[in-house]
Amino acid sequence: MTAISVLIGVLVAGMLLRMPIGFSMLASGIGYLLVKGQDLGLLAEQVSNGMYNSYVLLAVPLFVFAANIMNAGTVSERIFDFCRILVGRMRGGLAQVDIMVSVVFSGMSGSAIADAAGPGLVTIRQMLNKPEYPRGFAGAVVVASATIGPIIPPSIPMIIYALVSGASVGALFLGGLVPGLLMAVLMMGVVHLIATKRNMPREAKIPLRDWPAILFRGALPLSLPIVLLGGIYTGAFTPTEAAAVAALHALILAGVVYRSLTWRSFWGVVMESTRGSAVITLILAGSFMLNYAFTAEGVPQAMALWVEGMHFSQLNFLLMVNLLFLVLGCFLDVSVLLLVFVPMLLPAAKLLGIDLVHFGVLVVLNMMIGLITPPFGMLLFVTKALTGIPIGEMIKEGWLFLLILILFLLAVTVFPQIVLWLPQSMGYVTQ
Repeated sequence: MTAISVLIGVLVAGMLLRMPIGFSMLASGIGYLLVKGQDLGLLAEQVSNGMYNSYVLLAVPLFVFAANIMNAGTVSERIFDFCRILVGRMRGGLAQVDIMVSVVFSGMSGSAIADAAGPGLVTIRQMLNKPEYPRGFAGAVVVASATIGPIIPPSIPMIIYALVSGASVGALFLGGLVPGLLMAVLMMGVVHLIATKRNMPREAKIPLRDWPAILFRGALPLSLPIVLLGGIYTGAFTPTEAAAVAALHALILAGVVYRSLTWRSFWGVVMESTRGSAVITLILAGSFMLNYAFTAEGVPQAMALWVEGMHFSQLNFLLMVNLLFLVLGCFLDVSVLLLVFVPMLLPAAKLLGIDLVHFGVLVVLNMMIGLITPPFGMLLFVTKALTGIPIGEMIKEGWLFLLILILFLLAVTVFPQIVLWLPQSMGYVTQ
């Protein structure tokens, strides 16, 4: 049995046994080294070199912490009230508000799960209080809109992609902005069609005298995306330093300005952020060993040669990648796709001259669709756990959102300028 067969066999066996994916990856790496007869110290070397030589990785736990702070305070409620003024009077007002809230919160967290568990939970409770909104529809809207989170900057998956690809984090953030906003527009169009057909209600008109107070309450949270993106693109701080700014901004808002964060809740945020960051770090550690093994066995190079031999065009290759990730996304975690499969495909993408920023945004968009695709869509399970809405009802109500996202994915594949126009306009040199 070859070493690479042992690696894949141990990895698959660990996943089938429901072992945490990080441990499965590390165990498969150990199995590979044993069969190859190599020193097990290589495992520690690969993990250490990967973890401690990457400055950009520091941004991940800081953005996780910032998102948890936002969810622990009253920030989600303040954003909800602000968005009610903007889109609440549209047909299906609460569903429209949820999508707008997701757009705003995306500029703070960079995590789809944080979006669904924070502001998504606020809006879903509001919808469940009104009989005009079926619970499956309410869950489907929240699940679909949460996919915007990692597309609009900042984005934790894009930071990890930058780590494995060497692409510019700043260019990736800019590249995701237009697609993220277009996703929101398309989802609002879907909600409008459904709401009009079912005669869903508009939200009650908010008196003009209440507008200043609501706008003021929402202004400070809304300042965070402006501070982050403005600081990054003016050169005031790097994307990693922006994560620290985001964490400090969120802490000051929730703890000092709004006084909604007690010492007990703050400790809970610290522990939750530590657990979340540890899970990501463990998966990263395992991925460094797997990438070493795949590189040593020549898997990425073989993939590039196969693509060259098949005479794929850029479009054919990207369509193949879409199909691959849409299928794998039904079964595998985002982290596994990013850290195991993307490094194998990157040499082929570079060989074909595909822009790494376009490829990165396309990959992340594929993975977000995977989060809402049965049977193992993570956002479906998170929303069910938080609200009790059956997954089957959300799937039944959400098929149109899934369809529109797949069609949008195809558009982004065929027209790279949807992603590349803004980074190029801002002076980033793309491939």
